[in-house]
This record gives sequence, C-alpha cells and structure tokens, in this order.
Amino acid sequence: QAQLVESGGGSVQTGDSLRLSCAASGRTFTNPIMAWFRQPPQKKREFVAAFKWSSSRSYYADSVKGRFTISHNDAKAINLQMNSLKPEDTALYYCALRQMAAGTGPGDYLEYTYWGQGNQVTVSS
Repeated sequence: QAQLVESGGGSVQTGDSLRLSCAASGRTFTNPIMAWFRQPPQKKREFVAAFKWSSSRSYYADSVKGRFTISHNDAKAINLQMNSLKPEDTALYYCALRQMAAGTGPGDYLEYTYWGQGNQVTVSS
C-alpha cells in the first residue's frame, strides 16, 4: 500500500501562481510514475501532468503546457508549479501514483492505483 499526501492549493486571481506538492509513503515501486489530475466542477477527471522516474520524462496536457511545471524532490515526491492561472484551471487537483506498465500512457486516470485526498484550486477573474 502507498499513501499520498497533498499540500498547497487555494484561491487566487487570474494570472497568479500556485504550487501543489505531493509526498508518497509506504510501498516502493521499481518503475513509478506520479501524476496530477484535476476535476473541474461537474466535469470528468482530466490529466494535467506526469513524471516518470525511469526516463526522467515529464508529460503535460496541452491546456497547461508552458504554464505548469512538474518537478520531483526525490523518488516519492512531486510538485506542480502553476503559473499564469486562468479561471478554467479551477478544479479539485489530485495526485496519483502507479507502477508504470508497458503499453500504457501517463494520462489515463483509470490506470492509477493510489490517489491523494485532493486539493481545491480556485481562480477568479
């Protein structure tokens, strides 16, 4: 079992920045991938960004490219720096973790096993 604890988030104005952090504990993975997803009000959960340790590669949704940056502190912690925030970024943000498997991509939330508690990000115009 693994546990994910998120921190950060809050309410800001358009153009402001926020930083989310996620720390994992418990089970150790040989090929982990950690990701951020978000769920806007009354919408489906969507992929935001992911980091794969084996290749040190980052992945981003088109909607956040150039504005959001995913980084890692160590083998069990990631951050999401969110700049130039827009009202459409308003959502509940979740951290997720799984063992990377061949033939799977980073953006399918159904593939992820462990989830954080979710942090609200609200951007007002």
